[in-house]
Amino acid sequence: MAPVSAPRPRITVVDYGMGNLRSASKALEHVGADVVVSGDGEVVAAADAIVLPGVGAFPEAMRQIEARGLATPIRERVSAGAPLLGICLGMQLLFESSEEHGGAEGLGLLEGRVDALRAKGLKLPHIGWSPVLPGRESALTSTLDPAGEPFYFVHSFVARPAERNLIATSEHGEEFAAIVGDGRVFGTQFHPEKSSTAGLEMLASFVSIATPAEVA
Repeated sequence: MAPVSAPRPRITVVDYGMGNLRSASKALEHVGADVVVSGDGEVVAAADAIVLPGVGAFPEAMRQIEARGLATPIRERVSAGAPLLGICLGMQLLFESSEEHGGAEGLGLLEGRVDALRAKGLKLPHIGWSPVLPGRESALTSTLDPAGEPFYFVHSFVARPAERNLIATSEHGEEFAAIVGDGRVFGTQFHPEKSSTAGLEMLASFVSIATPAEVA
C-alpha cells in the first residue's frame, strides 16, 4: 500500500494578550502549518503543537496566562508529547522563574531561570541582528549554518538554562542562550518570524517536528 501523505499539523498560537500573533501565525502558515490563534484552554489542550509568543514583561505575562486558565493545558499538552516553541518572552516563560520586575514563577517546562542581560555598557534592550551559533545538534536547527547565521532580537533579559538544554548561543556584552530545548520543547530568544529566510527555515523545521509520520 502506498504511503499516505501526513496532514498539515494544527499549530495553536497561544493568545494571552501579550504576543506578536499576526506575524508568527502568518509565518507558520507560510511554511506549511494550519494555524489556530486562541486563548481558550480547551483549544490549547487539543493542539498538535503549540507556539507561545510573547512581548513584554515576564510577571505580567504569567499573570495573564494563569488568569486565562492556560498554564495547566500548556503543561498537560507538553506532557502528552506535543511539541512547543516559545518565542522571545515566550521562551523565557518556559523556565522556572524570572527576576524581572520583582520576580515571578514560570511554566517550569525547562530547568533554569531568567535574569538581566549583562550587556557591559552596550545599549539595552538588545535590538537588531546578531549571529546565532549552534552548540549541539537539534531537530530545530537542522538548517542552521554551523558557522552561524544572523537572527533578529529584541530583549533585555535572558535565560540561564541547564547546560543540557542549551542548543545555540549569541552575544551582546556576554554570551547568552539563543536557542534552548529539552525533548520536544524548544525556545528561541530571537524572533524567527522576523528573521528572513533563516527564520522561516527554522519555523519549517518546527512544523516538521509537529507533523505526524506518514501512514503506510
